[in-house]
Amino acid sequence: MTSATPAAPPAVPAVRAGDAGRSRESGPLPSRRARLRYRIVLSVLVVLALGLAVGMITVDNPMPAGSDGFWTIARMRVVTVVVMAVVAVSQAMATVAFQTVTNNRIITPSIMGFESLYVAVQTASVYFFGIAGLVALQGLPQFVLQIAVMVGLAVALYGWLLSGRYGNLHVMLLVGIVIGGGLGAVSSFMRRLLSPSEFDVLSARMFGSMANADAEYLPVAIPLVLVAGGLLLARSRRLDVVALGRDITQNLGIRHRAEVMKVLLLVSILMAVSTALVGPMTFLGFLVATLAYQLADTYDHRRVFPVAALLGFVVLAGAYFVMKHVFYAQGVVSIIIELVGGSVFLLVVLRKGRL
Repeated sequence: MTSATPAAPPAVPAVRAGDAGRSRESGPLPSRRARLRYRIVLSVLVVLALGLAVGMITVDNPMPAGSDGFWTIARMRVVTVVVMAVVAVSQAMATVAFQTVTNNRIITPSIMGFESLYVAVQTASVYFFGIAGLVALQGLPQFVLQIAVMVGLAVALYGWLLSGRYGNLHVMLLVGIVIGGGLGAVSSFMRRLLSPSEFDVLSARMFGSMANADAEYLPVAIPLVLVAGGLLLARSRRLDVVALGRDITQNLGIRHRAEVMKVLLLVSILMAVSTALVGPMTFLGFLVATLAYQLADTYDHRRVFPVAALLGFVVLAGAYFVMKHVFYAQGVVSIIIELVGGSVFLLVVLRKGRL
Protein backbone atom coordinates (compact mmCIF):
# COMPACT_ATOMS: atom_id res chain seq x y z
CA MET A 1 0.00 0.00 0.00
CA THR A 2 1.54 3.20 -1.16
CA SER A 3 1.65 6.24 1.08
CA ALA A 4 -0.21 9.36 0.01
CA THR A 5 1.86 12.05 -1.59
CA PRO A 6 1.90 15.16 0.63
CA ALA A 7 0.10 18.17 -0.82
CA ALA A 8 2.30 20.85 -2.27
CA PRO A 9 2.42 24.05 -0.24
CA PRO A 10 0.48 26.98 -1.73
CA ALA A 11 2.51 29.12 -4.03
CA VAL A 12 3.74 32.34 -2.47
CA PRO A 13 3.21 35.28 -4.82
CA ALA A 14 6.37 36.96 -5.83
CA VAL A 15 6.97 40.33 -4.28
CA ARG A 16 7.52 42.93 -6.92
CA ALA A 17 10.17 45.55 -6.55
CA GLY A 18 8.81 48.48 -4.57
CA ASP A 19 5.90 46.57 -2.97
CA ALA A 20 7.86 45.74 0.17
CA GLY A 21 8.06 49.39 1.23
CA ARG A 22 4.46 50.15 0.32
CA SER A 23 2.13 50.01 3.34
CA ARG A 24 -1.49 49.01 2.91
CA GLU A 25 -3.88 50.09 5.65
CA SER A 26 -7.35 51.45 6.22
CA GLY A 27 -8.26 54.72 7.88
CA PRO A 28 -9.15 58.34 7.19
CA LEU A 29 -5.88 58.80 5.30
CA PRO A 30 -5.26 55.30 3.92
CA SER A 31 -2.26 55.94 1.71
CA ARG A 32 1.14 57.55 2.17
CA ARG A 33 0.27 60.06 -0.52
CA ALA A 34 -2.91 61.11 1.33
CA ARG A 35 -1.02 61.56 4.59
CA LEU A 36 1.70 63.59 2.87
CA ARG A 37 -0.91 65.75 1.15
CA TYR A 38 -2.67 66.45 4.47
CA ARG A 39 0.59 67.41 6.17
CA ILE A 40 1.46 69.77 3.32
CA VAL A 41 -1.97 71.41 3.44
CA LEU A 42 -1.79 71.83 7.22
CA SER A 43 1.76 73.21 7.05
CA VAL A 44 0.87 75.73 4.32
CA LEU A 45 -2.14 76.94 6.31
CA VAL A 46 -0.03 77.34 9.46
CA VAL A 47 2.59 79.36 7.54
CA LEU A 48 -0.10 81.55 5.94
CA ALA A 49 -1.81 82.13 9.29
CA LEU A 50 1.45 83.10 11.00
CA GLY A 51 2.48 85.32 8.08
CA LEU A 52 -0.84 87.16 8.03
CA ALA A 53 -0.79 87.58 11.82
CA VAL A 54 2.72 89.08 11.74
CA GLY A 55 1.78 91.26 8.75
CA MET A 56 -1.30 92.62 10.50
CA ILE A 57 0.77 93.52 13.56
CA THR A 58 3.79 95.08 11.85
CA VAL A 59 2.81 96.40 8.38
CA ASP A 60 2.23 100.18 8.21
CA ASN A 61 3.17 100.70 11.85
CA PRO A 62 4.00 104.45 11.84
CA MET A 63 6.41 104.26 14.76
CA PRO A 64 10.09 103.20 14.46
CA ALA A 65 10.61 99.48 14.88
CA GLY A 66 11.47 98.52 18.45
CA SER A 67 10.37 101.80 19.99
CA ASP A 68 7.83 102.08 22.80
CA GLY A 69 5.27 103.54 20.39
CA PHE A 70 5.80 100.64 18.00
CA TRP A 71 5.04 98.06 20.70
CA THR A 72 2.05 100.05 21.94
CA ILE A 73 0.47 99.98 18.49
CA ALA A 74 1.48 96.32 18.07
CA ARG A 75 -0.32 95.39 21.30
CA MET A 76 -3.47 97.10 20.07
CA ARG A 77 -3.31 95.16 16.81
CA VAL A 78 -2.74 91.90 18.67
CA VAL A 79 -6.25 92.29 20.09
CA THR A 80 -7.65 92.26 16.55
CA VAL A 81 -5.62 89.16 15.69
CA VAL A 82 -6.92 87.35 18.79
CA VAL A 83 -10.50 88.34 17.98
CA MET A 84 -10.09 86.93 14.47
CA ALA A 85 -8.73 83.68 15.90
CA VAL A 86 -11.70 83.39 18.28
CA VAL A 87 -14.21 84.04 15.48
CA ALA A 88 -12.45 81.70 13.06
CA VAL A 89 -12.38 78.78 15.51
CA SER A 90 -15.99 79.40 16.56
CA GLN A 91 -17.43 79.65 13.07
CA ALA A 92 -15.37 76.81 11.59
CA MET A 93 -15.91 74.20 14.29
CA ALA A 94 -19.56 75.12 14.82
CA THR A 95 -20.38 74.84 11.11
CA VAL A 96 -18.55 71.53 10.58
CA ALA A 97 -20.23 69.96 13.62
CA PHE A 98 -23.66 71.40 12.73
CA GLN A 99 -23.48 70.06 9.17
CA THR A 100 -22.52 66.65 10.55
CA VAL A 101 -25.44 66.28 12.96
CA THR A 102 -27.91 67.63 10.39
CA ASN A 103 -26.38 65.47 7.63
CA ASN A 104 -26.41 68.43 5.24
CA ARG A 105 -23.41 70.26 3.77
CA ILE A 106 -25.41 73.33 2.70
CA ILE A 107 -27.02 74.69 5.86
CA THR A 108 -25.10 76.55 8.57
CA PRO A 109 -25.80 77.33 12.26
CA SER A 110 -27.01 80.80 11.26
CA ILE A 111 -30.19 79.06 10.09
CA MET A 112 -31.15 78.71 13.76
CA GLY A 113 -31.65 82.46 14.08
CA PHE A 114 -28.56 83.52 16.08
CA GLU A 115 -27.78 86.37 13.72
CA SER A 116 -31.43 87.38 13.40
CA LEU A 117 -31.65 87.55 17.19
CA TYR A 118 -28.49 89.70 17.30
CA VAL A 119 -29.93 92.07 14.69
CA ALA A 120 -33.27 92.21 16.51
CA VAL A 121 -31.62 93.08 19.84
CA GLN A 122 -29.46 95.80 18.29
CA THR A 123 -32.40 97.26 16.35
CA ALA A 124 -34.78 97.17 19.31
CA SER A 125 -32.26 98.97 21.53
CA VAL A 126 -32.02 101.84 19.04
CA TYR A 127 -35.77 101.85 18.38
CA PHE A 128 -36.75 102.14 22.04
CA PHE A 129 -33.80 104.05 23.51
CA GLY A 130 -32.18 105.85 20.58
CA ILE A 131 -28.44 105.85 19.94
CA ALA A 132 -27.93 105.64 23.70
CA GLY A 133 -29.40 102.14 23.47
CA LEU A 134 -26.37 100.90 21.54
CA VAL A 135 -24.08 102.42 24.15
CA ALA A 136 -26.07 100.64 26.86
CA LEU A 137 -25.46 97.31 25.10
CA GLN A 138 -21.69 97.75 25.26
CA GLY A 139 -19.80 96.37 28.22
CA LEU A 140 -18.84 93.00 29.66
CA PRO A 141 -22.13 92.34 31.55
CA GLN A 142 -24.15 93.10 28.42
CA PHE A 143 -21.87 90.86 26.34
CA VAL A 144 -22.36 87.97 28.77
CA LEU A 145 -26.12 88.62 28.80
CA GLN A 146 -26.32 88.45 25.00
CA ILE A 147 -24.48 85.12 24.98
CA ALA A 148 -26.72 83.76 27.74
CA VAL A 149 -29.90 84.81 25.90
CA MET A 150 -28.76 83.26 22.60
CA VAL A 151 -27.67 79.98 24.21
CA GLY A 152 -30.78 79.86 26.41
CA LEU A 153 -33.15 80.27 23.47
CA ALA A 154 -31.22 77.69 21.45
CA VAL A 155 -31.31 75.15 24.30
CA ALA A 156 -35.04 75.77 24.81
CA LEU A 157 -35.60 75.20 21.11
CA TYR A 158 -33.55 71.99 21.09
CA GLY A 159 -35.19 70.68 24.24
CA TRP A 160 -38.66 71.37 22.89
CA LEU A 161 -38.24 70.05 19.37
CA LEU A 162 -35.77 67.19 19.89
CA SER A 163 -37.13 65.69 23.08
CA GLY A 164 -40.29 63.71 23.46
CA ARG A 165 -41.74 60.98 21.37
CA TYR A 166 -41.93 62.92 18.12
CA GLY A 167 -38.62 64.75 18.27
CA ASN A 168 -37.48 65.61 14.76
CA LEU A 169 -34.32 67.39 13.65
CA HIS A 170 -35.86 68.58 10.38
CA VAL A 171 -38.79 70.18 12.22
CA MET A 172 -36.28 71.96 14.46
CA LEU A 173 -34.48 73.36 11.41
CA LEU A 174 -37.77 74.50 9.89
CA VAL A 175 -38.83 76.23 13.11
CA GLY A 176 -35.41 77.89 13.30
CA ILE A 177 -35.87 79.28 9.79
CA VAL A 178 -39.34 80.59 10.66
CA ILE A 179 -38.11 82.23 13.88
CA GLY A 180 -35.16 83.79 12.07
CA GLY A 181 -37.44 85.13 9.32
CA GLY A 182 -39.88 86.52 11.87
CA LEU A 183 -37.16 88.31 13.82
CA GLY A 184 -35.75 89.67 10.56
CA ALA A 185 -39.17 91.05 9.56
CA VAL A 186 -39.65 92.74 12.94
CA SER A 187 -36.16 94.25 12.73
CA SER A 188 -36.85 95.59 9.22
CA PHE A 189 -40.08 97.20 10.41
CA MET A 190 -38.36 98.94 13.33
CA ARG A 191 -35.49 100.15 11.10
CA ARG A 192 -37.98 101.89 8.79
CA LEU A 193 -39.21 103.98 11.71
CA LEU A 194 -35.77 105.19 12.76
CA SER A 195 -34.40 108.64 12.03
CA PRO A 196 -31.63 108.88 9.38
CA SER A 197 -28.94 109.46 12.00
CA GLU A 198 -30.08 106.47 14.09
CA PHE A 199 -30.32 104.27 11.01
CA ASP A 200 -26.80 105.24 9.96
CA VAL A 201 -25.34 104.36 13.37
CA LEU A 202 -27.28 101.09 13.50
CA SER A 203 -26.20 100.05 10.00
CA ALA A 204 -22.58 99.97 11.12
CA ARG A 205 -23.52 97.33 13.73
CA MET A 206 -25.34 95.12 11.22
CA PHE A 207 -22.13 94.11 9.42
CA GLY A 208 -19.69 91.71 10.97
CA SER A 209 -16.67 93.82 11.86
CA MET A 210 -13.62 93.44 14.08
CA ALA A 211 -14.31 96.99 15.28
CA ASN A 212 -17.41 95.71 17.12
CA ALA A 213 -15.23 93.67 19.48
CA ASP A 214 -13.73 94.99 22.70
CA ALA A 215 -10.64 93.71 24.46
CA GLU A 216 -12.57 93.35 27.73
CA TYR A 217 -14.79 90.70 26.10
CA LEU A 218 -11.87 88.35 25.45
CA PRO A 219 -11.43 87.00 29.03
CA VAL A 220 -14.95 85.58 28.69
CA ALA A 221 -14.94 84.72 24.99
CA ILE A 222 -11.62 82.83 24.89
CA PRO A 223 -12.38 80.33 27.71
CA LEU A 224 -15.87 79.64 26.28
CA VAL A 225 -14.44 78.95 22.82
CA LEU A 226 -11.61 76.81 24.21
CA VAL A 227 -13.98 74.69 26.30
CA ALA A 228 -16.68 74.28 23.63
CA GLY A 229 -14.15 73.73 20.83
CA GLY A 230 -12.14 71.30 22.96
CA LEU A 231 -15.25 69.27 23.77
CA LEU A 232 -16.19 69.10 20.08
CA LEU A 233 -12.66 67.97 19.23
CA ALA A 234 -12.85 65.34 21.97
CA ARG A 235 -16.11 64.06 20.46
CA SER A 236 -14.60 63.74 16.99
CA ARG A 237 -14.90 59.96 16.89
CA ARG A 238 -18.53 60.13 17.94
CA LEU A 239 -19.17 62.74 15.25
CA ASP A 240 -17.63 60.36 12.71
CA VAL A 241 -20.25 57.79 13.74
CA VAL A 242 -23.13 60.32 13.82
CA ALA A 243 -22.26 61.27 10.23
CA LEU A 244 -23.20 57.71 9.19
CA GLY A 245 -26.85 58.32 10.05
CA ARG A 246 -29.31 57.72 12.86
CA ASP A 247 -29.81 53.97 12.38
CA ILE A 248 -26.13 53.09 12.13
CA THR A 249 -25.33 55.34 15.11
CA GLN A 250 -27.86 53.55 17.31
CA ASN A 251 -26.73 50.13 16.10
CA LEU A 252 -23.19 51.01 17.18
CA GLY A 253 -24.36 51.77 20.71
CA ILE A 254 -24.56 55.58 20.64
CA ARG A 255 -27.77 57.39 21.61
CA HIS A 256 -28.26 59.51 18.51
CA ARG A 257 -30.69 62.08 19.90
CA ALA A 258 -28.68 62.69 23.08
CA GLU A 259 -25.46 63.04 21.07
CA VAL A 260 -27.09 65.49 18.67
CA MET A 261 -28.38 67.65 21.54
CA LYS A 262 -24.94 67.75 23.19
CA VAL A 263 -23.28 68.79 19.92
CA LEU A 264 -25.95 71.44 19.24
CA LEU A 265 -25.40 72.88 22.71
CA LEU A 266 -21.68 73.29 22.01
CA VAL A 267 -22.47 74.74 18.57
CA SER A 268 -24.85 77.28 20.11
CA ILE A 269 -22.15 78.43 22.55
CA LEU A 270 -19.60 78.93 19.76
CA MET A 271 -22.07 80.77 17.52
CA ALA A 272 -23.35 82.95 20.36
CA VAL A 273 -19.79 84.02 21.27
CA SER A 274 -18.88 84.81 17.65
CA THR A 275 -22.08 86.73 16.91
CA ALA A 276 -22.05 88.73 20.16
CA LEU A 277 -18.35 89.52 19.66
CA VAL A 278 -18.24 90.86 16.07
CA GLY A 279 -21.73 90.58 14.61
CA PRO A 280 -23.23 88.49 11.79
CA MET A 281 -20.88 86.42 9.59
CA THR A 282 -23.44 84.51 7.53
CA PHE A 283 -21.29 82.77 4.93
CA LEU A 284 -17.96 82.52 6.74
CA GLY A 285 -18.70 79.14 8.29
CA PHE A 286 -20.09 77.69 5.07
CA LEU A 287 -17.11 78.90 3.03
CA VAL A 288 -14.58 77.55 5.53
CA ALA A 289 -16.31 74.18 6.03
CA THR A 290 -16.69 73.60 2.28
CA LEU A 291 -13.03 74.39 1.56
CA ALA A 292 -11.87 72.37 4.60
CA TYR A 293 -13.45 69.16 3.32
CA GLN A 294 -11.94 69.75 -0.11
CA LEU A 295 -8.42 70.40 1.23
CA ALA A 296 -8.38 67.81 4.01
CA ASP A 297 -9.84 65.15 1.68
CA THR A 298 -11.13 63.13 4.62
CA TYR A 299 -14.24 62.80 6.75
CA ASP A 300 -12.29 62.38 10.01
CA HIS A 301 -13.31 65.29 12.24
CA ARG A 302 -10.00 65.19 14.12
CA ARG A 303 -8.33 66.26 10.88
CA VAL A 304 -11.10 68.43 9.43
CA PHE A 305 -11.44 70.65 12.52
CA PRO A 306 -7.82 71.97 12.48
CA VAL A 307 -7.93 72.62 8.73
CA ALA A 308 -11.26 74.45 9.06
CA ALA A 309 -10.05 76.61 11.97
CA LEU A 310 -6.84 77.59 10.16
CA LEU A 311 -8.78 78.31 6.97
CA GLY A 312 -11.17 80.51 8.92
CA PHE A 313 -8.30 82.60 10.28
CA VAL A 314 -6.59 82.81 6.86
CA VAL A 315 -9.83 83.95 5.21
CA LEU A 316 -10.61 86.53 7.91
CA ALA A 317 -7.07 87.87 8.20
CA GLY A 318 -6.58 87.87 4.42
CA ALA A 319 -9.80 89.80 3.83
CA TYR A 320 -8.92 92.25 6.62
CA PHE A 321 -5.39 92.75 5.26
CA VAL A 322 -6.63 93.38 1.70
CA MET A 323 -9.40 95.76 2.76
CA LYS A 324 -7.08 97.72 5.05
CA HIS A 325 -3.96 98.02 2.90
CA VAL A 326 -5.50 97.98 -0.59
CA PHE A 327 -8.94 99.60 -0.28
CA TYR A 328 -8.36 101.37 3.07
CA ALA A 329 -11.71 100.13 4.40
CA GLN A 330 -10.84 97.60 7.08
CA GLY A 331 -14.19 97.97 8.85
CA VAL A 332 -16.13 96.10 6.15
CA VAL A 333 -14.35 92.74 6.11
CA SER A 334 -17.67 90.90 6.00
CA ILE A 335 -18.42 92.34 2.54
CA ILE A 336 -15.66 90.30 0.89
CA ILE A 337 -16.52 87.21 2.93
CA GLU A 338 -20.23 87.46 2.12
CA LEU A 339 -19.47 87.98 -1.57
CA VAL A 340 -17.06 85.05 -1.85
CA GLY A 341 -19.06 82.83 0.50
CA GLY A 342 -22.32 83.55 -1.30
CA SER A 343 -20.72 82.75 -4.65
CA VAL A 344 -19.37 79.44 -3.32
CA PHE A 345 -22.82 78.66 -1.88
CA LEU A 346 -24.46 79.18 -5.28
CA LEU A 347 -21.82 77.07 -7.02
CA VAL A 348 -22.30 74.20 -4.58
CA VAL A 349 -26.09 74.34 -4.89
CA LEU A 350 -25.96 74.48 -8.70
CA ARG A 351 -23.49 71.58 -8.85
CA LYS A 352 -25.53 69.38 -6.49
CA GLY A 353 -28.85 70.47 -7.95
CA ARG A 354 -30.51 70.40 -4.52
CA LEU A 355 -30.22 71.65 -0.94
